[in-house]
Amino acid sequence: MTTVQAKPETFDSLNPATGEVVGSHPIHRAEDVQAAVERARSAAEWWAELGFAGRAERLQRWKGAVTRRAAQLADVVHVETGKPHADAMLEIILAIDHTAWAAKNAPKVLGPSRRSSGLLMANQAATVEYQPLGVVGVIGPWNYPVFTPMGSIAYALAAGNAVVYKPSEYTPGVGRWLVDSFAEAVPEHPVFQLITGFGDTGAALCRAGVDKIAFTGSAGTGKKIMAACAETLTPVLIEAGGKDALLVDADADLDGAAEAAVWGGISNAGQTCVAIERVYVHENVYDEFVAKVVAITRGVRPGFDDEANIGPITMPSQLDVIRRHITDALARGGRAVVGGADSVGERYVQPTVLVDVPEDAEAVREETFGPTLTIAKVRDMDEAVEKANDSKYGLGGSVFSRARGMELARRLRAGMVSINSVISFTGVPSLPFGGVGDSGFGRIHGPEGLREFGRAKAITRQRFRAPLTLTTFARTKKVDAQVAKLITLLHGKRR
Repeated sequence: MTTVQAKPETFDSLNPATGEVVGSHPIHRAEDVQAAVERARSAAEWWAELGFAGRAERLQRWKGAVTRRAAQLADVVHVETGKPHADAMLEIILAIDHTAWAAKNAPKVLGPSRRSSGLLMANQAATVEYQPLGVVGVIGPWNYPVFTPMGSIAYALAAGNAVVYKPSEYTPGVGRWLVDSFAEAVPEHPVFQLITGFGDTGAALCRAGVDKIAFTGSAGTGKKIMAACAETLTPVLIEAGGKDALLVDADADLDGAAEAAVWGGISNAGQTCVAIERVYVHENVYDEFVAKVVAITRGVRPGFDDEANIGPITMPSQLDVIRRHITDALARGGRAVVGGADSVGERYVQPTVLVDVPEDAEAVREETFGPTLTIAKVRDMDEAVEKANDSKYGLGGSVFSRARGMELARRLRAGMVSINSVISFTGVPSLPFGGVGDSGFGRIHGPEGLREFGRAKAITRQRFRAPLTLTTFARTKKVDAQVAKLITLLHGKRR
């Protein structure tokens, strides 16, 4: 009697602009996820044994394939997120640059490096190196389905790990494309695998015995990820949301600041974790700045055609959040100088600029994740910093000031700040990316991002026998006295 295997359940990926089905993908169950992790475990051994040079060669091969086929990948991003094709290309270009940086710099950052042994252990040569963790699970977002997860995927691969990737249920086709293109470049073993599905699939990945989870998404989901990982003491890297602020000083380039505010807050329909959602402007330039923002914002048009500036809201449930924030702001005395309560449609949200919004309004306190800006007048930059920092989030931020940019940037409670630009830190591969508070912890990108996916290993090697040997039961009282005298000479001086 022949046993018929049941077909796996599937779900559809939809174009958020049209509602059309883009593709169908399996809903992977816990046993499917476990099998993928087990395959990754043996693949990780092979991948690690390739060494930095072998992995770099293959990552460069993959990077080249992605570069040559970037327009094709952008098409997939475009139909699954609704964002303009040009914006999809931009995030792909950034991901390519980051992949190249990670592959090139992994040996220098993670390879053996000498450390000072100190006087007491002068006979020891001390080194530290970062060894691969093994298998890394990556749970990615839908808003930047290439650039954001690649900040974990490429860096984890460069560090010598295998990766099991669970993309958002809104962008599984992008994940499929990335994994398939990697398999073409690296066909030998399943070093980079895909699992698809909903929250249960992600939870299964957390419990499947991976050596680390890198998650990007909301703070609420991040807490669930941490709770699931706590069951097996699986370490996590959490990149959650933000409520980023832009500070505009009295001496700022107002044209540049206004352009930055609009692009930083409204590009990608505001669906950016480091989007500018709050703007604090010095009272001396407030009116002029608002007028410039209004003029620019009125020229931003949502749509799915080639001329549209922004796309639809990718996750339909976010429409209710955006509508609630705008309505609450207006009910509390805020004014809409562009857009308003009727800006939220069935798929699209018209850009909305709000002024006179109280600091306790939802539009100021909670992440909106839509094409909205609140602009507030402040008496000086001290007040601006105080209000910007009065948030449970602490991801990114921006400062426009000719004289005080660095000072103000350092005072912002945020993991990253751009001066006289917005979101520029994302385009610098050598800079770490991450936040504090409800914005998460841990870092992707840069040397810090590579080290997140390695295990620090300290090694000492005795170079010669020390005149004062401390690690022996044959140590005498005379040796103890000599050591005590030495420590006193080194560290006991009165200041």
